[in-house]
Amino acid sequence: MTTAPAARGHAHERHTPAPGYADHKADHLARLNKIEGQIRGISRMVTDDRYCIDVLTQISAAGRALQEVALGLLDDHVRGCVTDAARTDPAQAEEKFAEFSDTLRRALRL
Repeated sequence: MTTAPAARGHAHERHTPAPGYADHKADHLARLNKIEGQIRGISRMVTDDRYCIDVLTQISAAGRALQEVALGLLDDHVRGCVTDAARTDPAQAEEKFAEFSDTLRRALRL
C-alpha cells in the first residue's frame, strides 16, 4: 500500500522529529508570546479609540517583530534542516533548498 506525499502546510509531516529550530525553540516561543501581548495591546488601543498614528506605529512594531522571528526560523532551517540534508541525502537536500528558495521568494514579496 502506498501513501500520498505529505501536503504542504503540514510541517509536522515533513520534518524529522527534531526540527531545525529545536535549539532555539524557547527563544522563538518567548518572542511569539511577547508579540501576542503586543497584538492584544493593539486591540485595546483600537477599543479605547487611541490616536491612529499610535496604533499604526504599534502595528508596524509587531510586524517587524514577526519578521525577526521568521528570519530566525529561516536561519535555523538553513543551518539545521538544509545542512543536515546536504550531508546525508542529496535528493532531500535539493528538496529542502527548493523549499527554502520558495519561502524566501514569498518573504521578499512582503
